[in-house]
Amino acid sequence: MKGDKVEIIIDAGGTSRTYEVEATKAGRRVEVANQRGGVVEVSEVTRSGTAVRTARFMSSRILALVEHPADADGADD
Repeated sequence: MKGDKVEIIIDAGGTSRTYEVEATKAGRRVEVANQRGGVVEVSEVTRSGTAVRTARFMSSRILALVEHPADADGADD
């Protein structure tokens, strides 16, 4: 749902970097999947299941992965 957000903090060799993937339109959601080979994939997905944006991270570099669900009252519509 619009407003869903996943925040990923990775180790970038002595410093950390923060990335965010957010559902930008109504009806879209953010999904997190662990892939083979130690890769975590975060995707913004439409109602029909088509990935709009995808970010891939090496799981050994991830310091934190935080999911922020959208408000249930729909205030961001």
